[in-house]
Amino acid sequence: MENDNLAFNDRISLTELKQAVDDIKAELGNVIIGQETFIELLIVALLADGHVLIEGVPGIAKTVTAKLFAKSLKTNFSRIQFTPDLMPSDVLGTSIFNTKISDFEFKRGPIFSNIVLIDEINRAPAKTQAALFETMEERQATIDGTTYSLAPPFMVLATQNPIEQEGTYALPEAQLDRFIFKIKVDYPSLEEEIKIIETHHNRKGQKPQTLVSGILDTEKLTEYKTKIQHIVVEKKIINYIAEIVQKTRNHPHLYLGGSPRASLAILNTAKAFAAINGRDFVMPEDVKKALKPILNHRIILTPEREMEGVTTEHVIDMIIQSVEIPR
Repeated sequence: MENDNLAFNDRISLTELKQAVDDIKAELGNVIIGQETFIELLIVALLADGHVLIEGVPGIAKTVTAKLFAKSLKTNFSRIQFTPDLMPSDVLGTSIFNTKISDFEFKRGPIFSNIVLIDEINRAPAKTQAALFETMEERQATIDGTTYSLAPPFMVLATQNPIEQEGTYALPEAQLDRFIFKIKVDYPSLEEEIKIIETHHNRKGQKPQTLVSGILDTEKLTEYKTKIQHIVVEKKIINYIAEIVQKTRNHPHLYLGGSPRASLAILNTAKAFAAINGRDFVMPEDVKKALKPILNHRIILTPEREMEGVTTEHVIDMIIQSVEIPR
């Protein structure tokens, strides 16, 4: 992309941010084998102030990767295992009568943390899912008429098994829309599988958590997020994003398209992708990188196309090819 004003004189110094991101990737790469894209998307979502839904079959290190990612940040971490009998109060907290002060006292639930890992989110009933809506969107929780703010940074990492599996509930569209990304984690390749086995053998029983150090603290993270807000986005890039999202709303293969929240997510994510590559301006390639993880859980195929085996990723590729890339 030609831009004489931007190419050589970055207005925002991103060297430190890029180095911190590279350090996190290296730290996690020592333990997590073959999940480079997954790790990069987690970092980008954090910088873009979003939540992440991680989908894949059991046993492919979804939870371990999320836990180690949280360990690489010097922040508070909590984990909630979702089950069919989980109640909203188990997530948000509850008011308990304190005999010493003769009044009710609010005991905060595990959602009051910085990085919250929700394991198997689609195993809990709708009432408990609904309890997450306010916390994820507004970073606050209202209990018994009192609103409690969640301290920044606040990020939900939720894992789910494919909905064909036993005992799972499909998440409602309104809740899916609150996740900036849906990351699909696949089985490793043969070479990666061999390396996973070798690495596990060579650890001699050492826990993966002990091999990851904290890299990024809350203060630096806040500073980096502020810098990302000032990344330059030209009008033609904004038009490019809008045109792609508009195409999802009138595409013949799709029953439901992307919302304006999807457009804003693409913008914020593209800025984060530019920043971690040391650029203070967004390129079309940054937008393209953001599209699949942002749109694949927001668009819904028509029943006919779904029966034919068409995937959302395939439709996104078709849309990308149909929209002219800005030069």
